[in-house]
Amino acid sequence: MKNTIEECLTELRGLSPAVVSTELADREAHAVDAWPVSVKRVQQGVAMPLPSVVVRPRDAQQVSQILRIANARGVSVTPWGAGSSVVGQPLPEEGGISLDMRAMSRIIDVDDVNLQIRVEAGAMGSVVEEHLVSLGYTMNFSPQSLARSTVGGWVATRATGQFSSRWGGIEDALVSLTVVRPTGEIVSTHGAPRAATGPDIKQLFVGSEGTLGVVTEVVLKIYPVSPFENLDTLVFPDARAGLEAMRKIMRAGLRPMLLRVYDQEEARHALKDPTFAGAAMFLGVRGVQAVAEAELAACVSIATDEGGASQGPAGAEAWMGRRFDFSAVEAILDEPGGVAETIEVSNTWSGIAETYAQVKKALEPLVDEVLCHFSHAYSNGTSLYVIVLGKQADAAAAEARLHQIWETTMETCLATDASLSHHHGSGLARLPWLAESLGDSLAIVRDIKQALDPGTVLSPGRLAISSQSGAR
Repeated sequence: MKNTIEECLTELRGLSPAVVSTELADREAHAVDAWPVSVKRVQQGVAMPLPSVVVRPRDAQQVSQILRIANARGVSVTPWGAGSSVVGQPLPEEGGISLDMRAMSRIIDVDDVNLQIRVEAGAMGSVVEEHLVSLGYTMNFSPQSLARSTVGGWVATRATGQFSSRWGGIEDALVSLTVVRPTGEIVSTHGAPRAATGPDIKQLFVGSEGTLGVVTEVVLKIYPVSPFENLDTLVFPDARAGLEAMRKIMRAGLRPMLLRVYDQEEARHALKDPTFAGAAMFLGVRGVQAVAEAELAACVSIATDEGGASQGPAGAEAWMGRRFDFSAVEAILDEPGGVAETIEVSNTWSGIAETYAQVKKALEPLVDEVLCHFSHAYSNGTSLYVIVLGKQADAAAAEARLHQIWETTMETCLATDASLSHHHGSGLARLPWLAESLGDSLAIVRDIKQALDPGTVLSPGRLAISSQSGAR
């Protein structure tokens, strides 16, 4: 392998000296993301698998050249966006190439006729959104990691945002993309609003986590900034009542931009009220004032019928002001014995209450707090977002407890027929359970990988593609 890497490095340096780094500090920085398990390993001084080289391409042609070189030498390549994954997607194999896309961050064009923006994959979400807002537009795509994630990362991980109940996930926002195949060919998809000319090829790469190609450019939908916004906070007797109100709001065809239900334990955090009893709903609408007001009134009426009581906008407004802040979780993780994890799953309306009950029951003995909310709603179901907080003696014990938390949650999800992930993706955290979750479709995933990447160069082992995937 060493000779192969050296040969590969010689060719890579021929592209441009500025894009290649073998500095130890650079390689170490590309061996740890925001996955709590990797954080705990670093705190223990455990050596993480290091890439042999970090390469920062400047354009799609350089990405193509890099992949051709790696493919010819059989050297693995793992794409890297902002390194903010919480499940280990960008962590490399020992000795491969970490392909850092952040130098490709140009905002290429804002099309105010067709309402779309063309950007390079390494552009940070907050930079794109701030540019749009300065022009009177918005993506209406707002993950909590907006300032810490790239648009290419959103595509690769099938991300979604806090307003998905109205505007959907990245699969809905994506108009077209340019991707470099593992063998180096550059492919761009068409941007028509809809086409019945075979499979939608761009969707093949949504959620592929860097295994099928490297996304270099995307075109996303944009919207004029809404002229009106209104919020409300409702209190329910319990989480099940709030969940039923959420279901009936979606069943009625209403699509508020903000629709979140917190169980009592998390509502106390969300409302900053340690004495709060019951469950809470944050509700919000945007758009033409008359339409938005009517939609909010209809949502509140449904919620009231399910036992909800309006408390006014203050609670939801306060949350909107701090919705990108996850410093509390990070502060706990910074402590060697601190245990903090976020796990999001989804299920149908008929199954989500059981998943919630079973996950909460199974996790409560393992940590100090289990906080749950439902924050992405659809006509046929919703997401469940779980935050667990606790304390162990040291970093080693904390890592062991994190593995126990993951195993407990994933096994419960499989038992209640829930998805293993709603929007964080699979990465390394979910790998041991992914084959069982994919079931018969795993064979198709592996066939696609074999067809597009016969040398298994890109992100090897991810998505349970290889028969060896899943070892813990």
